[in-house]
Amino acid sequence: MAQGILTKKDRKIIKDALWDANPITFQVLGICSALAVTVQLKTALVMSAALTFVVAMSNVIISIMRNKIPAEIRVIVQLSVIASLVILADQFLKAFMFDVSKQLSVFVGLIITNCIVMGRAEAFAMANPPGKSFWDGLGNGLGYSAILIIVAIFRELLGSGSLLGHQVVPQALYDMGYVNCGMMVLAPGAFFLLGIIIWVQRAISGYVEH
Repeated sequence: MAQGILTKKDRKIIKDALWDANPITFQVLGICSALAVTVQLKTALVMSAALTFVVAMSNVIISIMRNKIPAEIRVIVQLSVIASLVILADQFLKAFMFDVSKQLSVFVGLIITNCIVMGRAEAFAMANPPGKSFWDGLGNGLGYSAILIIVAIFRELLGSGSLLGHQVVPQALYDMGYVNCGMMVLAPGAFFLLGIIIWVQRAISGYVEH
């Protein structure tokens, strides 16, 4: 079914965003939220869903409007569309996931200034039809999400011995002297993990920076 929905070019758009041009590991964008919301897997999952929704839908809306937007005010229009979607996502979280919304604090609102969202709107949605823009937004959102989730899994597991708030490391290990890695609950732990992920991804892909 997916083969019929997605053309070869659409699949390449998604693959590039997930791997070859991942917004975090290749373009090094969205790092602030990757450091701030990945202490727990639950907050990383919610942040990932919020950003994916915003970047995919803003791409579609801006693509539909692209031929009607005066060049002089295109950034203002893009910001208005993105801000409206961010407010919608933020209000949804406050209504249905209030505890997680409190933990995420200002970081959902700061999606408005996320370089990934603005970058895709300006670089892709303004030059491509809505269908391709949707796949580009979805791919970039999922690429961002994949890195956040990987980092969050390691940070919560190594830093707290749990996943999604449930204890994973057996109590017997603690009784034997096992100690959680305190660095993983701090920003340097996230930097360390991101560095390893970027190194692994570029080593596998054979990327060499000139």
